[in-house]
Amino acid sequence: MYLIKRKVMMDILKEATIFENAKMSHMTSSDRVLASRNAKRLILAINEIYKITKASTLMDVMKRLTAKKKRIDIRLKGRPDSGI
Repeated sequence: MYLIKRKVMMDILKEATIFENAKMSHMTSSDRVLASRNAKRLILAINEIYKITKASTLMDVMKRLTAKKKRIDIRLKGRPDSGI
């Protein structure tokens, strides 16, 4: 059972690395929505593993994915007006 979890963890981390290195320029809105959902799925999956292992490298990966997801979400929702 532990071997299966380790394989799943390695697959998720490999997918997270691919997502991190993917170019996010010239994306359509629907591409951004899919990328945001994918980032959320990866973050939640890594978080479940982090709860068990408490590995600091997992926390670093989650932070990088969260930063990338925030940039995507800002582009989707638009920047707030200054209010003037």
